[in-house]
Amino acid sequence: MFKKIDHLGIAVEDLQAAVRLFQDVLGLEFAGEETVAEQRVKTAFFPVGESSLELLEPTDPESPIAKFLAKRGPGIHHIALGVEDVAQAIEELKAKGVRLIDETPRLGAHGAKIAFVHPKSTPGLLIELCQRDQED
Repeated sequence: MFKKIDHLGIAVEDLQAAVRLFQDVLGLEFAGEETVAEQRVKTAFFPVGESSLELLEPTDPESPIAKFLAKRGPGIHHIALGVEDVAQAIEELKAKGVRLIDETPRLGAHGAKIAFVHPKSTPGLLIELCQRDQED
């Protein structure tokens, strides 16, 4: 079902400061910034091998990322696992009794189809299922 670790989502309070850190200090390649209105976040991606680091800054104080930052502060928000077919992955996990946040795919950054597994079905980890119709 899973192809690879697609990306790690990292919640940040100041996207531009975090971009400077990852690009200028750590020397990672900046792959661009995108606002994902449906998720109420601005994102910045840094490819690392076959995976990426995704920085997430909230655009709305009521967004999930804003609530995460208020409760836990900056840090790793989720791990995204690449799948061939997110709808099929959802059905397979539901059949195994896994609790999901999303029972139908929704739109994520770079046009990916995504769905989240509830942290109560994992050891407290938010897992994103991520289907990319074309590799970035």
